[in-house]
Amino acid sequence: MTTGDRMPAHSHGVIALTASACTSCMICVRECPVWCIELECHDEEVTEPGARRPRTVSVLDAFTIDYGLCMYCGICVDLCPFDALAWQPDFDYAAGSAAGLVQGISELESWRNNLDESPKVSGS
Repeated sequence: MTTGDRMPAHSHGVIALTASACTSCMICVRECPVWCIELECHDEEVTEPGARRPRTVSVLDAFTIDYGLCMYCGICVDLCPFDALAWQPDFDYAAGSAAGLVQGISELESWRNNLDESPKVSGS
């Protein structure tokens, strides 16, 4: 099913990522009931102009969602304090293998770029 097809009411689609908004806080990873999210990061020191000392920030290296495990419960989307995760009304991610259901940063961000498109909901 793609966004051009009619979607049932209350459909979510897939989860999209805005990597620049992700602070690698790990809330989504810890709270996922099926552990389908994996996140890798590293710490970097950042010195801001006028600051007396550098501060340490976590930088996102890898973020994957295994849609073969995902229950589409939305806990990760609801709990993200930085709105890095959002529902995207797209179902066009079918894969020919189980490994193809694991989506990384580039795929998740590409879905985020399509958020301006509104889904057609049946019954409206």
